[in-house]
Amino acid sequence: MSTIDERGKQVITELEIRSAVEGDVLRIDEDAKLTPLAEDIARERGIQIERVRRRTSANRKKIALGADHGGFEMKEEIKRVLADLGHDHQDFGTNSNEAVDYPDYAHHVARAVARGSCDLGIVIDGAGIGSCMAANKVPGVRAAMCYDEASARNSREHNGANVLTLGGKMISNDRMREIVRVWLAAELTEDRHRRRVDKISAIEREYLNSLSK
Repeated sequence: MSTIDERGKQVITELEIRSAVEGDVLRIDEDAKLTPLAEDIARERGIQIERVRRRTSANRKKIALGADHGGFEMKEEIKRVLADLGHDHQDFGTNSNEAVDYPDYAHHVARAVARGSCDLGIVIDGAGIGSCMAANKVPGVRAAMCYDEASARNSREHNGANVLTLGGKMISNDRMREIVRVWLAAELTEDRHRRRVDKISAIEREYLNSLSK
């Protein structure tokens, strides 16, 4: 018997349950919906459905998620991390390992953060660098590519990063979990750092204004 953890997904389809066999446990969020076909497969194979109550966070956030094919698998794991931490998410794709272009997904996430429909964003590609570059083209976004807990904390506390980019081929899932946990918990609070972030915003406004003339 094995446990298949699909927490963090709003809809469970036959794809999530395809590999399960009799006696396996499918762990999902308590409010997740199973498609009719997924329900039929679970019943026919004797798969147990375990609904888990989502942890509530005092500082619950909505996180925009995006990835290219190089970050797809890590994106799916991040959904479980967010569920454990008590945060919500909106998934902007991609939804498979089929090759796609990372700027498209970085743009979707960055735009959601800039518009305020999501509080923060996380984008994953193979190295995390290209998505960082693309996201930072969106006014109002301060994307940071982080590789350990120290850089994650610094990007939030010192630089007010609102989008995190990760290299799905460069770090392990264990390292990713620590980075995401630290990044989401840190805040920009000190006045000296706020003043410097304000200067970043001023540079952005200067060039936006000059281009609009």
